[in-house]
Amino acid sequence: MKSFKDKVVWITGASSGIGERLVYELAKRKAKLIISSNQEEELERVKKNCMFSEQDILVLPWDLTAHDSIDEKTKIVLNKFNTIDLLINNGGVSSRALVKDTSFSTYKKLMDINFFGAVAITKSVLPVMIKNKSGHIVSMSSAAGKIGTPKRSSYAASKHALHGFFDSLRAEVFNDNINITLICPGYIKTNISFHALTGEGNLYNKMDKNQEKGMLPEVLAKKILKAVEKEKEEIWIGGKEILGIYIKRFFPRLISKIIRKQAPK
Repeated sequence: MKSFKDKVVWITGASSGIGERLVYELAKRKAKLIISSNQEEELERVKKNCMFSEQDILVLPWDLTAHDSIDEKTKIVLNKFNTIDLLINNGGVSSRALVKDTSFSTYKKLMDINFFGAVAITKSVLPVMIKNKSGHIVSMSSAAGKIGTPKRSSYAASKHALHGFFDSLRAEVFNDNINITLICPGYIKTNISFHALTGEGNLYNKMDKNQEKGMLPEVLAKKILKAVEKEKEEIWIGGKEILGIYIKRFFPRLISKIIRKQAPK
């Protein structure tokens, strides 16, 4: 995708953090936007900040767990814009709990949001892109999608699942001229830890020290769009924590030792 001008872009998780910054960056590039999350008031705030005309932006509230309703949402998008050029699966939630303290219902909730939410909207949008013989789908994974660490089992599992799904899809739609990009950020300065779930499914409601010191979301947003422009298959973005992905590839026993030292005592 050489230019975002007049491209129709649908972003989930668009009411805060990385998603909000992606909206602003795409607005600067004159894209036509569909912004979704389960926070309608916040979506309206983001829309107002864009200073867009009504014909170029659509606020479309959608809960990532409402899988059965996504086809109706897609119809609304197509009725307004006629097509979808770029889907950015950004919405999601993290976790903060040991496996022994995490309820099965919390595992299901993380998968419903992070994995099945992305699968549902992707499958709903895919026929349009196949018909057009063009399109690009971006999915927000994480460094946790490459390495599982203590107290992140449900989050890491949901992100690992995205890689299996989208790697398979990439091969299937190659001849349809559809690109797939997986984004694996490290620590980003957002409120993701505040909204993370405990083992019982409650809000963690704390800012992690690593998040506090992380990359600014506006910096990440620019790097994501650069990866889309270059049609990258997968990118890893962050600070020194990204080195762990390389260590795991070449020295798996070493990364296991490092991760064990991070485990809560």
